[in-house]
Amino acid sequence: MERMMYDEDVIKGFFSDCQLRQLSAGTIRHYRSVLRTFTSYLTRNGRGVRDAGREDFKGYIGYLLDTDHSYKTVENHFAALSTLYDYLVYEGLVPHNHVLDIRKRYLKRYKDDVRDRKRKLISVEEMSMLVNSIMDVRDRAMVLLFAKTGLRRRELVSLNINDIDLVRLTATIPRAATKKRSNLTVFFDYETANVLKKWLDRRQELAKSEALFVSSETGERLTGSGVYQAVVKWATKVGLHDPTSKNIENHFTPHCCRHWFTTHLIRAEMRREYVKELRGDARREAMDLYHHIDMEELKKEYLACIPKLGVE
Repeated sequence: MERMMYDEDVIKGFFSDCQLRQLSAGTIRHYRSVLRTFTSYLTRNGRGVRDAGREDFKGYIGYLLDTDHSYKTVENHFAALSTLYDYLVYEGLVPHNHVLDIRKRYLKRYKDDVRDRKRKLISVEEMSMLVNSIMDVRDRAMVLLFAKTGLRRRELVSLNINDIDLVRLTATIPRAATKKRSNLTVFFDYETANVLKKWLDRRQELAKSEALFVSSETGERLTGSGVYQAVVKWATKVGLHDPTSKNIENHFTPHCCRHWFTTHLIRAEMRREYVKELRGDARREAMDLYHHIDMEELKKEYLACIPKLGVE
C-alpha cells in the first residue's frame, strides 16, 4: 500500500511536469492510459515505478504482446515510458533510464509501417548495376539522389536548382515540401555531384522553371508520377521490378531507395542518431531536442559510410 501511494505521488508529479512543459492534452491523455496499464502490471508483480528494472520492462513487452497488443502499440507504450523515466532521472528519483536501453535493444526500428519491413531491399552491387544501366542523365541523377540521400519523392520533386550546392555537397529541402522532416539539409557524395553537374548542363537546354528536375517534353517541373514512372522503367529493364506481381517484395519504387539508404548506413555501423538525423526522422523523445549534432562531423561520417557505386 505504501509503495502504491508513493507511485501515485511520483506520477502526479510527472503529469504536473507535463503541464509545465505545455504538452498537448492528447499527449497527456495517452500517457495516462499507458501508465494505468503499466502500473497495474507492476503491482501484480509486486513492483513499483521507481524500482522497475530491465527484467520488468522486458516482461512488460511480453505481457503486451501476449494480450494482443500490436507491435506499434508496444512502441508507443515505451515512448511514453521513456518520457516518464526521463523525468524520474531529472528529479533524481532513479539513477538511470532503463527504457532507453530496452528500446534500443528490443524495439529498434526505423519505420512504423509494416510494409517497409517487406519492401524490396537490393544489394550495393544491384544498386550499382541499376544506376550504371540508366542512359538518361536526368533519370540517373534522380536515382542517385534518392539512393544517396534517402529523400522522399515529394521532397525530390520540390527541389530547385538553387537548393543544390555542388561545392558543399548539400541539398536543402524547401520547408513547404515536407511536414515530416526535422532536418532540411541532406548530403550527397562526389559521384552524385558529378552526375548532377552533367544533368544541370543538359537541363539548361530544357528548363522553363527553377525546378531541379524537369520534364523533357514540357521543360516544367517533373511531377511525382513522372519520377515514379522513370524509376520503375529502369528497374524493370534490369529485372529489379516486376509490374505484373502483386507482391511488394517484387516491386522496386523510389521509396525502396530510402529503405536501401537506411539499411546500408546501418550495415556500415553508422551511429543510430546519425542515421535518424540523415533521414530527417521526427524528434519524438524529449532528450532528442537537446541532442545537437555537429554537421561537419555528420558529413564526414556520411561520406565514410555511404556506399560507393562506381558511377562516373
